[in-house]
Amino acid sequence: MACFNKVSPALVEILNRLQSAETPTDFDHNLHEYGSARYNIQASASNPEIVNLSIWMPPIYPESSSDCLPNCALQDIRNLYFDAAQIEPPKQGFMLTLRINFTKLPKRKDDRTKAITEIGSLQSIILMSQLKDMLWNLEPKDIGSGIYKPIKIAYQPRDPFFIIKMPEKTIVIYPMRFGDDSDVVLATSFFQELIDASNSAAYSKAPRCSWSPIPPSELRGESFHCLTTNGGFVSFEFFSQQIKGIKAENTVRNLLNFIAYVKYHVKCTRGFIQRKMRQRQESLTEAIRNARIGEEDNGKQQNGHKHVKKLMNFSKSKVLKRRKETSAAVESLKGVNRREEEEAEKESLLPSEKNGAAPAISGRKKNGSTRKVQWNDNKGNNLVEVLEFYPSEESDSDDEFLDSCFCIIM
Repeated sequence: MACFNKVSPALVEILNRLQSAETPTDFDHNLHEYGSARYNIQASASNPEIVNLSIWMPPIYPESSSDCLPNCALQDIRNLYFDAAQIEPPKQGFMLTLRINFTKLPKRKDDRTKAITEIGSLQSIILMSQLKDMLWNLEPKDIGSGIYKPIKIAYQPRDPFFIIKMPEKTIVIYPMRFGDDSDVVLATSFFQELIDASNSAAYSKAPRCSWSPIPPSELRGESFHCLTTNGGFVSFEFFSQQIKGIKAENTVRNLLNFIAYVKYHVKCTRGFIQRKMRQRQESLTEAIRNARIGEEDNGKQQNGHKHVKKLMNFSKSKVLKRRKETSAAVESLKGVNRREEEEAEKESLLPSEKNGAAPAISGRKKNGSTRKVQWNDNKGNNLVEVLEFYPSEESDSDDEFLDSCFCIIM
């Protein structure tokens, strides 16, 4: 993308070195820049404050002269440089020679740098002056059937454009070429927006814009190479009031910069889209990563509570059945505990001599007789009756207690 630069950086650097050199030397240097511009800078050690700057540029269109500049260009140079640079007779092989006097430059550093920068914009001044002179003074050339001859402007050989001078208006046509198909899509969208804006009421005074995928009829007869494009043709219609007066300089600069501006817009748009796509991809990747982490956490929780999950899956009838079985088991346990408590209470009520209960003995009869013994508490209540069976006198046992038998009657 070759942008129309107002200032030549290489020329400004050379002039800054010459005006700040501590040791004056003889200097003669040729400089070439894009657009086939050629400079010659000369300085003498005997007079280091004077520098001769010569420039040659190819004619902006075939009808213009390559040996001299139009009067409007010379007048613009005089108005811009004043006494710091004077126009001299052109050196052989160049179209313009300036005599630069460093002693007449401003003393302040910032102002001095600004003045040298203005001298470095010599190429843009000449180019814009030539284009203005053509738009103002060139007569329309009718080649028959109401068709006017287009003028090829080739200050950038790779991106030429055409100007068709008509009695009532001037048409500027740009063949658009792009290296990538995606750039063609972005540029076509931009052209459509430009056309819609130019046709709106808010921009009724702006030049009319149109776009066509095929060469317009005004370019009939041009070479096939000039008409081979992949981005179509953009056309602007200018009227006399839009290319003269105070608007002329801005109009000419915009015409020279249009192709570079479109390519810069396409480049920025592509970068913006790629940046947004990258941000969208990062956000989607983050969402997928978070989803996977959530699934892993849920899996861990489910593995740690398998029984709870199984209980939750039971039907209502199964839950009621389990609850009924549990209640029956609890009641059974309560019944067992109740019986154990009753037996323990009965055992605690058995009398003993220590508790003060005394047996009432009705008497003992020998020779295998029996007797009944009653056990009463302190209040005379009958607790238990015992029948004692005694053996006969012929028993072999010496222990009377062991030979007896007890029978408890409740």
